[in-house]
Amino acid sequence: MEKIEHPFFRKNSFSGVLDKNLKKLEKRLGISLSVRGESLFIDGVPEKVEFAKSYFNKMKEFEEKGHTLKEEDFHIALDLFEEGRTPHLEDISLAEPLNLSRKSVTPKSLNQQEFIQTIKTHDLVFGIGPAGTGKTYLAMAMALSFLQNKTFSRIILTRPAVEAGEKLGFLPGDMQQKINPYLRPLYDALFDLVQTEQANRLIERGIIEIAPLAYMRGRTLNGSFIILDEAQNTTKEQMKMILTRSGFDSKMVVTADITQIDLPQPKKSGALHSMKILSSINGIAFVHFTEKDVVRHPLVQKIIKAYQKAEANSRIE
Repeated sequence: MEKIEHPFFRKNSFSGVLDKNLKKLEKRLGISLSVRGESLFIDGVPEKVEFAKSYFNKMKEFEEKGHTLKEEDFHIALDLFEEGRTPHLEDISLAEPLNLSRKSVTPKSLNQQEFIQTIKTHDLVFGIGPAGTGKTYLAMAMALSFLQNKTFSRIILTRPAVEAGEKLGFLPGDMQQKINPYLRPLYDALFDLVQTEQANRLIERGIIEIAPLAYMRGRTLNGSFIILDEAQNTTKEQMKMILTRSGFDSKMVVTADITQIDLPQPKKSGALHSMKILSSINGIAFVHFTEKDVVRHPLVQKIIKAYQKAEANSRIE
């Protein structure tokens, strides 16, 4: 068992944040952790203990330089360590919150942080990764933040109405009522980030528009922050259509989970096609998420890993 001693580990100082993260960090580092008084005890396989010691000493260094560590800082720094990169203070101090009317949103991983920074600097960003990694939520938070700062005059939220094992025609109601369930995740993210009255007011005034992808045809979207969600379910033609809707002073974020394509011919997904033909174009950025970025129930990460393993085995067979 190794021990690191420093006032850094005092109760109500670092340990307050560490206590919240203890189980997560133990799982990620593959070791046992305990804080006693001013000491952090690390127990486990020698090479993993050495890795953990280096990591915590770097976090101690950040604290000594006057950086008040937050929960997400520990995970962003660990992401860097796991990639074999030595984190610097500026790497984790970028994780500043987006302050919205209902809550503040902060990136919880290195990829989430990169996603936010890339949206700030690029006019077309693709967020590719499994469910629960925060792609849509962070894109929505960025859109609202830009609207709040008057960078854009409106937000356009759209996704394809593709059936995931259910037939649209069997749903009750008129066409708008049939389509609404497909748009529900966008409404959920919006109402979680801003007050209900404010969100409804912005929708009524047309400042925020939530509509199926088919409604975008023939339009030119100037001064807009556009989010195309569930892009893996677009056809090549639909993807070309929406990507060419951007007008002057617009920004577009495309989110896709290419492991969950609901099209009859998955290989013809517009997202897969765009990843092949647009990746070399300057000004277009692709940010890839993994199961490490999952911010839902801990079981979701395990489920994603299990499906990835099963799919890999099926390809071998």
